[in-house]
Amino acid sequence: MKRVQGSKDVQLLGCTNPVQDKWRIRWDIQTTEDGVTSFVEEEFSEKPDIEKIKSVIFSWIDHRVEERIKSGFTYLGQKVWLSQENQFNYKSTYDLAVQTKGKNLPVTFKFGTDDMPYYAKFNTLSELSDFYLKMVAYIREMVENGWKDKDTIDFTLYL
Repeated sequence: MKRVQGSKDVQLLGCTNPVQDKWRIRWDIQTTEDGVTSFVEEEFSEKPDIEKIKSVIFSWIDHRVEERIKSGFTYLGQKVWLSQENQFNYKSTYDLAVQTKGKNLPVTFKFGTDDMPYYAKFNTLSELSDFYLKMVAYIREMVENGWKDKDTIDFTLYL
């Protein structure tokens, strides 16, 4: 899969080499204000059926959602890296704080970047809850956006 530039009238499914039976599917067609059109495409060694097309495009959307979750969240103006491990650590810290009514606090998390770290200290359950609930809401929003992206694709255009 790669993003390339091309015509705004690009075919979503096309045979690029009939002798070798090479086919390409294209999606996420975007045209900038200055008229440059780009899209994502994937090449196949035979004509893909609709299930293969759906699988490739949905996998791309899922990967994009995962990347947005990992690197798109900010808190207190700082980037928060939401890897699976970090999400687990934040959840377990939050759960323990709720169960113990905050007796495990204060707790400090490292936000920002490796070059410019920011250490956020949570002294109260209220402060930690604010962070955790915003993080969960952000993850939910990214997942729901992925669902919407999948729902807006008209796969009849690939038939």
